[in-house]
Amino acid sequence: MGSREVLGQAARLASSGLLLQVLFRLVTFVLNAFILRFLSKEIVGVVNVRLTLLYSTTTFLAREAFRRACLSGSTQRDWSQTINLLWLTVPLGVFWSLFLGWVWLRLLEVPDPNIVPHYGTGVVLFGLSAVVELLGEPFWVLAQAHMFVKLKVIAESLSVILKSLLTVFLVLWLPHWGLYIFSLAQLFYTAVLVLCYVIYFKKLLGFPKSTKQQTLPISRMTDLLPNILRSGAFVNWKEAKLTWSFFKQSFLKQTLTEGERYVMTFLNVLNFGDQGVYDIVNNLGSLVARLIFQPIEESFYIFFAKVLEREKDATLQKQEDVAMAAAVLESLLRLALLAGLTITVFGFAYSQLALDIYGGAMLSSGSGPVLLRSYCLYVLLLAINGVTECFTFAAMSKEQVDRYNFTMLALSSSFLVLSYLLTRWCGSVGFILANCFNMGIRITQSLCFIHRYYRESPYRPLAGLQLSPVLLGAFALSGGVTGVSEVFLCCEQGWLARLAHVAVGAFCLGATLGTVLLTETKLIHFLRTQLGVSRLADKMT
Repeated sequence: MGSREVLGQAARLASSGLLLQVLFRLVTFVLNAFILRFLSKEIVGVVNVRLTLLYSTTTFLAREAFRRACLSGSTQRDWSQTINLLWLTVPLGVFWSLFLGWVWLRLLEVPDPNIVPHYGTGVVLFGLSAVVELLGEPFWVLAQAHMFVKLKVIAESLSVILKSLLTVFLVLWLPHWGLYIFSLAQLFYTAVLVLCYVIYFKKLLGFPKSTKQQTLPISRMTDLLPNILRSGAFVNWKEAKLTWSFFKQSFLKQTLTEGERYVMTFLNVLNFGDQGVYDIVNNLGSLVARLIFQPIEESFYIFFAKVLEREKDATLQKQEDVAMAAAVLESLLRLALLAGLTITVFGFAYSQLALDIYGGAMLSSGSGPVLLRSYCLYVLLLAINGVTECFTFAAMSKEQVDRYNFTMLALSSSFLVLSYLLTRWCGSVGFILANCFNMGIRITQSLCFIHRYYRESPYRPLAGLQLSPVLLGAFALSGGVTGVSEVFLCCEQGWLARLAHVAVGAFCLGATLGTVLLTETKLIHFLRTQLGVSRLADKMT
């Protein structure tokens, strides 16, 4: 498969995933806003911070390294060995769930059972849900490697919606169940998610003449189970060694990604109520990152990993592929920067209004607005880091990945210390400031790698981070106008004033986007071209 075909599939995966995720996330957004009005801050804190951290840590440590290693390189490989390697995530997940479950029950502070009942059962069921989800790992990797566009998005979105509906039902009819509600909903979510993948492949393999089935390296469902190979090794040892390198890196990356939750959980710098407010604001602030930036990062990581060869310098590779990777990287950087700036500029003036609509006075009073404004700046850094790291991790050799691990180790330690100190100094905002510092360092590391990678070539993809003065002026003017509008129109002046504030923002946003259309013609051409490829591919499949 040529680099242009891979690019078209990556764009198709990103755009289709984006549209479907926006639709499904909006539904869950409304359902979660409804659920918040029936819960205490303490239950939200225990579920969204303590128990979710147990689940995410177990799944991340058990599978992240396997995903990155098995999605690197070409799809032309011995898939029996790759599938065998992926099944090792299940016993690894059992180990982590048992060990971390013991820590959560024996070493951490236990919530007051009168306020948050059934904590022990919650720990057991959240750990079990992580193991259940790992049963679908071979299906997930096979689908991603062959770019099955809508399967991942539909499976995850359907699971989240059904989980939210079950939670709403239990909260309304059985509110005294406490953590039973969220534990059962989490277990239901992972079971539905795995079943979606199993049912899809079961039906696909039942039609041997279909185009998608003919591209698969398997012909029956039993090929997705562990197999003892008569000839050759049980696993591909090159993939296994790469997995170990990524495991060391993923351990550090998990500390950086969930660092504030680890500090909250193990150092008790915030009570469960404050943790709940922080997590709600964090989820609301990261909504755009999950909807837009994550699908782009995951899809184009696959593109870069397939087009570029890890062990070769840019000058030694096929120059057509190197040039295309540089052009795509430049456009993605420009897109991430513009999206992040838009969120930052307009988020400052509309944070309080958004929180008031979403959660009422519980969120819009106190530290909530300051938290969300700070998070808008963090989203800008998240956008840039997602693009730079998806290229960096796809292009690094094994030795470079190992060296990068040492940098991540130092960064993890400094991040945790900085989180603790800043939180003691300025409350929960300190977590976001520490995350901004951490993300800035990671971006710097990736930018240095990209600069060195293309240093001997005529391509300069980092030019994507340079905006025209006219566009920067439009952002600055919009920020000033919306800031003044917030002072005079929001949020104690009634709904008419709020609507006027929204109208001012809509006008400024339209003017800013118009400036983007006039000044960023190269980016607009890239988007039109790739979205056109995506639509054509959708019609053909």
